[in-house]
Amino acid sequence: MAKARKTTAKPAADFGIIGMAVMGQNLALNVASKGFTCAVYNRTAARTGEFVAASCEGKNIVPSTSLKAFIASLKKPRKVMLMVKAGQPVDDFIKKVMPLLDKGDILIDGGNSFFGDTIRRCQQVESKGLLYIGTGVSGGEEGALKGPSIMPGGSPKAWKAVKPILTKIAAQVDGDACCTYIGNDGAGHYVKMVHNGIEYGDMQLICEAYYIMANALGMSADEMHKVFAKWNQGDLDSYLIEITTHILARKDPDTGKPIVDVILDKAGQKGTGKWTSQSALDLGIPAPTIAEAVFARCISGVKDERVAASKILKGPKSQLWKGISKAKAINAIRDALYASKVCSYAQGFALMAEAARDGGWKLDFGEISMIWRGGCIIRARFLHHIKAAFDKKPDLANLLLDPYFKTIVHKAQKSWRLVVATATGLGIPVPAFSSALAYFDSYRRERLSANLIQAQRDYFGAHTYERVDRPAGQFFHTEWLD
Repeated sequence: MAKARKTTAKPAADFGIIGMAVMGQNLALNVASKGFTCAVYNRTAARTGEFVAASCEGKNIVPSTSLKAFIASLKKPRKVMLMVKAGQPVDDFIKKVMPLLDKGDILIDGGNSFFGDTIRRCQQVESKGLLYIGTGVSGGEEGALKGPSIMPGGSPKAWKAVKPILTKIAAQVDGDACCTYIGNDGAGHYVKMVHNGIEYGDMQLICEAYYIMANALGMSADEMHKVFAKWNQGDLDSYLIEITTHILARKDPDTGKPIVDVILDKAGQKGTGKWTSQSALDLGIPAPTIAEAVFARCISGVKDERVAASKILKGPKSQLWKGISKAKAINAIRDALYASKVCSYAQGFALMAEAARDGGWKLDFGEISMIWRGGCIIRARFLHHIKAAFDKKPDLANLLLDPYFKTIVHKAQKSWRLVVATATGLGIPVPAFSSALAYFDSYRRERLSANLIQAQRDYFGAHTYERVDRPAGQFFHTEWLD
């Protein structure tokens, strides 16, 4: 059995990771590959042993079978990263580790923790003289090994201490690390949460484009593979478009069919999209495309009900898209996808802006877009345009108001509306496309229907209303039955 270097009496490790699931293992290998010595520990010693035997020969990795030995192996100030399941397991390990640490030591939560929990933990840990960081880590298993996008928030003093390591293990794009300090307490985990919410929207939009091509144009997986490959050479170039291209090309070894056609249409989720939507509701910020992406996964989950309903509930007669060439239809779908993507990102950045005001965070949205260029799931070519938008106007209220993005949605409007109308006419569900279009139409309207809502609220509940011909902040009530 291969053996890693044994722990010595003298602390040897620059960085420590608790939790040896695949993400933790890959981060440890990443840290060691960048010239640092990494201490590792897992609650079940067998997993640590398996990892060491399989992957650690000749690497600067120090395994421990007890928490006490693990902490003793770390140089001061100790830097301990938790890569455990979000929720109670994080709190449990904090309780176990804190008594073993000294003032000035640093605890880092690298999981997908809820930002409110991170705010609470930051206060708890720092009240004992320790330092705390809650950091988003995006990129999955491959990113953890080769370089993820890292979004740390918490103590500025802690950030200064861990910056040399985190910036080295992060993805590198054009010589820059995809890692920057986000802000106080829960800011890092909040930004990671919104990243995941945008990811939900992106994935649903891509899937709707695929679904329209399959059901309104009768295209095969091979044909769609070529379309997505072409799209990935242009403005839609992104990690998610790239992997969709690969997915559509893969055949099932058992049946010879495209593997996408034999995968059950029942999507899972781990909660960050839901948290993003809940936060949008709490803050009063419209994020309908992200929310619809979450609901689309929810309705996919009632598979048995849908199968039963398909035998009872009928829509329009299924027929292929008519009156337009396939090439023009594909271009229209591409335009609709890009415009909807812009709206989804606009919602995410507007949400982060309101959260920053609410939480007292100073978020640099241009820098956030730059650390999403590499390592993370939503990395995409057009993030450069987001950076440029916030460089020109740091207080930009909405991405749709930036000249570049305004031009994109204006040019796409005709195609966008055609795609949504056609899909609706054919009974093809496009909740993300249609919600993005409704968001755009609502945002650009000077006057909406909410005046009637206010009248209704005042009628049944005397909630009052403001008037268009009086100064803002003056409220009125009507005796409606007189």
